[in-house]
Amino acid sequence: MVIYGVSFDMVGKQPIVLLKAVDTNKFLPIWIGHPEAAAILMKLQGASTPRPMTHDLLFDMLGELEVTCTRVSVTELRENTFYASITLSVNGREVEIDSRPSDALALAVRSGAPIFAAEDVIAESAIEFEHEVEDTEEVVDKFKEFLDRVTPEDFAGGDT
Repeated sequence: MVIYGVSFDMVGKQPIVLLKAVDTNKFLPIWIGHPEAAAILMKLQGASTPRPMTHDLLFDMLGELEVTCTRVSVTELRENTFYASITLSVNGREVEIDSRPSDALALAVRSGAPIFAAEDVIAESAIEFEHEVEDTEEVVDKFKEFLDRVTPEDFAGGDT
């Protein structure tokens, strides 16, 4: 999956990160917190801060310890809450760390790690566009129309 963008639901102004499956027109919206949305957006837009933010600090610490983030995965959806894991390569072995999806995604955009989502999560929560999507603005417009009609309670979402 790739991070397609970050938007806000129109009702509660809650940030939503929109993941897109690489080879299909399936999109996975995940409601996240404002600080995590800012951390993801800042990195996607190439912005920097004079001092390291939390996710930058984590990425820098991993680098100093010679640990690499090899992948992040949205692993499950349970009781309207998404769960994720961060896979790290430490001294030749892989270690999986439980994470909120927003933190995992913020680390992924810093490390360049690939993003995955479990098939059952996609099956349960993804939105699929019927026609081929080529125009980013078209997808964003359709996504905003969708957000005008739903709230987090209508949709299996949440990242807490």
